[in-house]
Amino acid sequence: MARFVRWYGSGPLHLLVLIASFALTGYALVRLFAVQPWQVAIWLVGAAILHDLILLPLYSLADLSALSVLRHRSDASDRPTVPWINHLRVPAFLSGLLLLVWFPLILRLAVPYPGDTGLSDSIYLGRWLAITGVLFAASAVAFAVRLRRVHRPGGDESRPSAGPGTAP
Repeated sequence: MARFVRWYGSGPLHLLVLIASFALTGYALVRLFAVQPWQVAIWLVGAAILHDLILLPLYSLADLSALSVLRHRSDASDRPTVPWINHLRVPAFLSGLLLLVWFPLILRLAVPYPGDTGLSDSIYLGRWLAITGVLFAASAVAFAVRLRRVHRPGGDESRPSAGPGTAP
């Protein structure tokens, strides 16, 4: 087993799940290409271009901006700190993913959907904003709980590492 992990870099379950996901993706592409080959090819190329040339630089810039603006300057004390950036990244990612999937309804660009769903197109923006607020609020609560746990006597969420040449 150790030889396999050394050769592959992970366990056999990881490899099995990876092969299964590639097989499922290949099956879906074969089925979609059989029905609408040009539309699927255009969508795949467009999605790759949209992500790699537009979205990736935008969210990388937003992440670097959040890191530089909200950087925590420690006061040289021995108090442990809690990594905070993922408490911004996760709700922002989930909110962005919801916006990406549902943007025609959120921005009122989808004409046939109100008739199909029976819902007015005016509710989607408010619901997306409410979900986004709940995601950030839940992340803030999780961050506060982690901070409280670390700053409580005996808390050991993320202790500062010992310097070189010092005993742990």
